[in-house]
Amino acid sequence: MIRLCLSALLLTAALPAHADVAEAVTKHALPGYARFAETTAALAALDTCEAEPLRAAWNTAFDAWLGVAHLRLGPVEDQGRALAIAFWPDPKGLGQKQQRALLEAADPATLTPDHMAELSVAARGFFALERLLWPADTPEGDYACALTHATAQDLARMAAEIDAEWRDGFAATLTAPGPQGRYLDVNETRQALFTALITGIEFNADSRVGRPLGTLDRPRPERAEARASGRSLHNITRSLLALRDLAHALHDPLPQTDAAFDRALHQVGKVDLAKLDDPGMWLKAEILEENIKAIADAAQMELAPALGSSIGFNAADGD
Repeated sequence: MIRLCLSALLLTAALPAHADVAEAVTKHALPGYARFAETTAALAALDTCEAEPLRAAWNTAFDAWLGVAHLRLGPVEDQGRALAIAFWPDPKGLGQKQQRALLEAADPATLTPDHMAELSVAARGFFALERLLWPADTPEGDYACALTHATAQDLARMAAEIDAEWRDGFAATLTAPGPQGRYLDVNETRQALFTALITGIEFNADSRVGRPLGTLDRPRPERAEARASGRSLHNITRSLLALRDLAHALHDPLPQTDAAFDRALHQVGKVDLAKLDDPGMWLKAEILEENIKAIADAAQMELAPALGSSIGFNAADGD
């Protein structure tokens, strides 16, 4: 560890800070949030109770969310929106319990936009919709359909608000920091974006892989993210691709970090998180976890010196 830190310090001294916060904002964050708003609006606009079109639109919107989900700063954190959009992990099953209570009460007043916005974050967002669109013990019926639409509309409202707040203020907060804003100078904005990158990588390793991985003698495949919809590994792939895009928006080239991303993305194709009871598959998943962690190591060795930055506090810390 001392050797790694010394190497990083030497690189910092040798390399000038070369970061383009503006590019990260204009080519990564703003288009990503615009896409998120567009796809959730399309989901909310569907006037059907048929599962297939709703599932297709939900998948498209979830893909868009994964393009920006790592940007845990600014408007997405205001009002607890990030958790309301994607409340996972949920180790106590709060979302399922609260959603079951809503379905049993079947109160139409619950479905108004104002009331939906006041519901617990565990009962909202993508994972609430997943439970409704891929029901296990959830009863189907008119109220379930109405709750699906109300949940989609609540999600689209949050996406539109976040998109607008990025365009109308927060983008400038990042690209033109100053004493009156959230960030004092460009070093703070670089640190915020670098922290978002590293935290996003670690979330894939520790939560998306590590939680279902468990231990060799006690794997926990039931803990995989978006298991009901079959998106667990797809989410990892989409997230890693988005994180690599952010890394390159901040600095280019990144040969060591790219090589680490390539190894992890290649390993994703070898893993099936539903089959972790097989020791051979468990070992492949463990390799994936280590490969993803290696991306963070490479980025800290290669990107941090180029940015003149380090990891700071992130809103996801402690989740």
